[in-house]
Amino acid sequence: MTTSSGGRVEAVVREDAALLEADLDRFLAALAPVPPGAADSVYGAALGRALYGPVADAVGSKSGQEALRPAPGAPGGGRPLRPSMVYWAHRNYRGFDGPEAEGEGLAAIRRAAVAVRVLLKAAVALDDVQDGSAVRYGEPALHSTHGVPLAVNTGSWLIAAALAHAADPAVVGSLLGSVAHGFQGQAVDIATRSPRTRAELADAPHAERVAFWESMAALKTGTLFRMPLDAALAALRVLADERDTLNEAMHQLGLASQLFNDLTDFVPEFAGARTHEDYAGLSNRVFLELLDSAPPSGRAALSGERLRQYVLGHPDLDRTLLALSGEAVERKQAAKDAVRRVCRSPHSATYFDLTVERKGHLIDRLHDTLRHRSAA
Repeated sequence: MTTSSGGRVEAVVREDAALLEADLDRFLAALAPVPPGAADSVYGAALGRALYGPVADAVGSKSGQEALRPAPGAPGGGRPLRPSMVYWAHRNYRGFDGPEAEGEGLAAIRRAAVAVRVLLKAAVALDDVQDGSAVRYGEPALHSTHGVPLAVNTGSWLIAAALAHAADPAVVGSLLGSVAHGFQGQAVDIATRSPRTRAELADAPHAERVAFWESMAALKTGTLFRMPLDAALAALRVLADERDTLNEAMHQLGLASQLFNDLTDFVPEFAGARTHEDYAGLSNRVFLELLDSAPPSGRAALSGERLRQYVLGHPDLDRTLLALSGEAVERKQAAKDAVRRVCRSPHSATYFDLTVERKGHLIDRLHDTLRHRSAA
């Protein structure tokens, strides 16, 4: 593809991302109004502080998530923009540009894109409470600024509001399935902090531990990749075979992303101050890979500082990190290859690359970093 063609694709990506930001602004502006006559009342003030303020903070957070740098003169040029897989699907199946792209179904796509973004923000608010994370993308987590009760209430309200906003029954059905999968995966992740589940994982053979991790990661992280695309495919009424192909691609991309997240706990160049942070459970793939060489009688007791010392002092740690980073690269590439098989045009393929490489290039960089470390 020529440079000018690539520039055309980026311009369309920016247009779609800017439209999503404008729709999000309208979503926030249309929050349920204070009852007539109560705008200046104690009730109105309390509602603003306890619901509308936290909602705006949750949805409006941008720190750490910039995908396309602000570009003066471009659509949404003064704001950081995040490409959406919802709009990629629309462009792929309704024509990259022209009358078809603006025709029937665009309204449903626009609602779906807003609903997906709001659900992702709800997941962040609730996940930070459950994980005890005080900071997200360099900003204070919602529960750090508004307290745990309001953060939980805000996340729950956002889920209901997002589903109502989606409107299309097929889209709502898809999103409900994604929400359920996300909660299921989070439950399993939380369970890895319990003594009973840690003991069961420690006693399980290697293959079962890996299968446990894949099932959990597919639900917890894979859902975050699958949800936008599946909601869009539902809105567009895409045939089941291509929908299955794309869902499997997002499954692979989710596992690649979770591997990246697990590995960065051991790589200061990527995790920064968070390096070597979470040793409360056994949800990290690196931990599960290194359990084999621990004495069976002592595996269940590996938690907290004992687990930290065991893993960081393990002679196979660097080899394991390199192997898993290679797996992440392979899974990401498999996902991209699968998506390209259903791309209707080179423009669509470029659009997907611009969207997915927000994180994909970091997966490649991590593997390169670990390869260079291993060679040294």
